[in-house]
Amino acid sequence: MTIAPTTLTRAAGLCAVAAGLLFIGVQINHPHLDVAFVTTTESTVRQSAKVLMAALSLAGITGMYLRQVKQTGVLGLLGYVLFGVGYLIIMSIGVVATVVLPSLVHSAPGYVDDVLAVAAGGHATGDIGLMEPLNLLSGITYLAGGLIFGIALFRAGILARWAAALLAGGTLATIAIPLLPQINERLFALPTGVALIGLGYSLWREQRTPAARPMPGPVSSRLDPAGTR
Repeated sequence: MTIAPTTLTRAAGLCAVAAGLLFIGVQINHPHLDVAFVTTTESTVRQSAKVLMAALSLAGITGMYLRQVKQTGVLGLLGYVLFGVGYLIIMSIGVVATVVLPSLVHSAPGYVDDVLAVAAGGHATGDIGLMEPLNLLSGITYLAGGLIFGIALFRAGILARWAAALLAGGTLATIAIPLLPQINERLFALPTGVALIGLGYSLWREQRTPAARPMPGPVSSRLDPAGTR
């Protein structure tokens, strides 16, 4: 069985579409994060979906970058690395929230509450170790990576430019979350989710369209006189 590069690129596009749908889906009717919620089945399902979303997003943006590595240049590489690191950290935090935190609810509820507070943009009252700087690094790499990667994709002009612009603008808009406490912060995930869907579909469609084969010209269609000897 031979796997062509176009097949992998199309698969990456579908991964991005699925990631965008999951990113939007997990935000719908998301309850408040607290110690009681961590032990519920709904929490396990939502956190597992976030881990899957991050993994699919990483596969999707990798396909986008490799498809236009020459066109995006150094800016594209910087954006891809930052955005990829952001999704890796998101995936890691999701694993911790799914596997580790539920086991600490009864033995260390204060620690769990502090981790959830930091994850929601608040502050911890106790020591949570590296979880606080990890959350901060996640926000920085996600914001900077999405902005730079979106700009690089927009400049390359191969995938849907509206989706690239939405990716850059959507991730940048997350800066406004602390300034707008009256607005549900989960609404800020919608532009990025839609952008991933648009870019993924654009990548899948672009690879689905076969390149036009050059038609033989009148000169090349003639028999080479040397071939008659």
